[in-house]
Amino acid sequence: MKFDPFAAFVAFKEDALCRVFSDGFDFSHYLASHSNMELATLIATTALAFCLVDMFDTIGTLYGACARGDLLTKEGEVPNMEKAMLADAIATTCGAVCGTSTVSTYVESSAGIAEGGKTGLASMVTAALFFISLFLSPVAALVPGCAAAAALIYVGIMMMNCAGQINWLKAEEAVPAFLTLAMMPFTYNISYGIAFGLIAYVFIATFTGKAKKLSLATWVIALLFALMFFVTH
Repeated sequence: MKFDPFAAFVAFKEDALCRVFSDGFDFSHYLASHSNMELATLIATTALAFCLVDMFDTIGTLYGACARGDLLTKEGEVPNMEKAMLADAIATTCGAVCGTSTVSTYVESSAGIAEGGKTGLASMVTAALFFISLFLSPVAALVPGCAAAAALIYVGIMMMNCAGQINWLKAEEAVPAFLTLAMMPFTYNISYGIAFGLIAYVFIATFTGKAKKLSLATWVIALLFALMFFVTH
């Protein structure tokens, strides 16, 4: 068998690169049995679902990674959140154009952050190594998924120390926190866990007479999450 490091790029050019503009916007099959209004509704609801999922996936990951690396501000917020979200949005968009799976922040980064990778240099080195691996894709494919499973599990174990800061004796904090922690692995989705926790938080605040303490943004995001679940499930 002849080793060709550029073989993978041929398939990438033919089957993935910019195909979102040719295949992704071809709605002829859907319009054959549906109206334009149904198509517009489908696009709007799908965009809403993807926006919420990707945004809160990123927010949850950034918070978890920064908490693990002791990078949160005194107010418990992620520093330079706007820049981090912009970088993630650009990466997600470019990834879609290139036909890859969603390019986003990953919670596994917390392992590197905890070891001292906080300036961005570690990310640049990782990117360079991934670029090199593009030419060694047949070799990389030999590494089974189970080889990385133990490392990912340990990353999750290290991040559980943040749960100790939750007041588990206070229902309005404990219930949303538990639902958030529990629903993430059950749904395989970080943002879904945040959604369940946020909706539960709003319900508890409403029925305990603390609804006035909730900000408008909290109400809007909770309603959007509820709408997303209603129209997509």
